[in-house]
Amino acid sequence: MFGTFEFGLPEDPRRARRPGLRLWLLGVPTTLAWAVVGWSGALGLLDGFRLMSLNRVDAWGADAGPAVSLVLLFSISITVASSLGFAMLWGGGMSLRGMGVGFRASSLAASLGIALGSGAAIPSWTPPEAVGKRLPSEPWTDVDWVVYYEPYLVPGVAGVTALVMIMVLGRAFVTKAEADDRAQALAQTGRQVMGTVLGVEFTNVWVMGNPRFTVQVRFPVDAGERTVVATMITPPLQAPARGSTVKVTYDPRDPDSVRIDPDPADRAAGGNLGAFLPPLF
Repeated sequence: MFGTFEFGLPEDPRRARRPGLRLWLLGVPTTLAWAVVGWSGALGLLDGFRLMSLNRVDAWGADAGPAVSLVLLFSISITVASSLGFAMLWGGGMSLRGMGVGFRASSLAASLGIALGSGAAIPSWTPPEAVGKRLPSEPWTDVDWVVYYEPYLVPGVAGVTALVMIMVLGRAFVTKAEADDRAQALAQTGRQVMGTVLGVEFTNVWVMGNPRFTVQVRFPVDAGERTVVATMITPPLQAPARGSTVKVTYDPRDPDSVRIDPDPADRAAGGNLGAFLPPLF
């Protein structure tokens, strides 16, 4: 089995930064770009499809010049909005957790922008030639009535999605801030000692080409020795092996709060490559 590959760098708590300012700076133009997408998409695409669905008329006839211009604006704006959204993905930091926050922030900007843009377009939707029936006299179905209220449904659904993303993103910010605080406190006040690896298990996960392991490590504390189980991500040539040494940073008040890093001086590390390298055939 080749295992699972995750796109993102392992986070270094010593350099962890809260993504708030960068995400806010990127979020404003991203939201505005998605607002243009929502406005131009509503009037340039959905409006025409709505007319054709309700009245079976050709909304893309010889006088469709303005609609074609709106489609061009939609194409340009969605390209710009998607690029800014991709930048927001990395705005949370070069780590799996930071990218998760960036993805939620990007999703919020998209849903909020579409809600604002499509909401602003509500008065400009073209009214159907007849309400309640197709031309000449076929009555509307339930689906037709849903399509009729599309100018209100599109911003409504996008708005509800934005509210949900606000709650999800708020929780993610709080969780990340708390984790960063713990990591920074550990880096500043933690005690660093050398530990011995008692057991190694490859998790079958690769992060940017580096394998992730679950390791059992024994290290000295004030009261003697302590053994913990933790995860670590290392380059393949620094992969832990049973009996190798690692750097352990722990909180003296809570020895279970630890960070495990490879020991570059340990020659035993990387000696068990066959345990995690994927098969060639």
